[in-house]
Amino acid sequence: MKMANSVNISQIQNQIVVVLRNSSVVVKAILVVVCLMYLLSFVGEPILNTLAITPGYIVPPNFRIWTYVTHGFLETHLWNVAADILTLVVCGKLIEPLWGALEMLLFFGVANVGVGLVSAVWYLTVYVATSNITYLFDVHIHGLSGYIACIAVALKQTMGDYDLINTSFLKLRIKQLPMLVLLWSVIMAVTGLSSGVYPVMTTAGIFVSWIYLRFYQKQSDNSRGEIGRASCRERV
Repeated sequence: MKMANSVNISQIQNQIVVVLRNSSVVVKAILVVVCLMYLLSFVGEPILNTLAITPGYIVPPNFRIWTYVTHGFLETHLWNVAADILTLVVCGKLIEPLWGALEMLLFFGVANVGVGLVSAVWYLTVYVATSNITYLFDVHIHGLSGYIACIAVALKQTMGDYDLINTSFLKLRIKQLPMLVLLWSVIMAVTGLSSGVYPVMTTAGIFVSWIYLRFYQKQSDNSRGEIGRASCRERV
């Protein structure tokens, strides 16, 4: 039994290596930056204040707008880095061959900035409603949890009817993946294994990804989004 388990682990490791080796420079670059930023996170609070989105610092007079780009690469827990790597492996194997490297880069940019913006607006709104200053300066928005949610929505859009788990006890389809990711982020936050902002970022990721894929992603027929493609088909 132990030998069989070791063989399975070895096969999974080999598959991950092969997928990453065959992935574009976009996937590899994101992976390298995430790993480097995780090491940098050991510096502590100064790194969070500089690279993560802190709602009180993105408004004047500070206006740290660069954090909309940098926050997604910064992880502070090893298991979150592992989840990011797994997500990038899925991107390289399932989504990138369909979209291409350029669209993957565009999608990552939209997801990263969009999740940061929506999450920051949420906490600013909560501050306005409660006048609790902790929502301005004690909240640090960072990590790829929002991007993981975006990928879950992308998988739902491209292969939603495929089985995720199909056993006699449990049956799940890929179209249920976004809600499972959201549930998992809540569980991780409640148990203290990840930041409390992750459920907010995951919800933002689902929203941003759905909007982009539904209305704005460029299709092969030069239409925009799923609605644009449907309209094009109707005209044809």
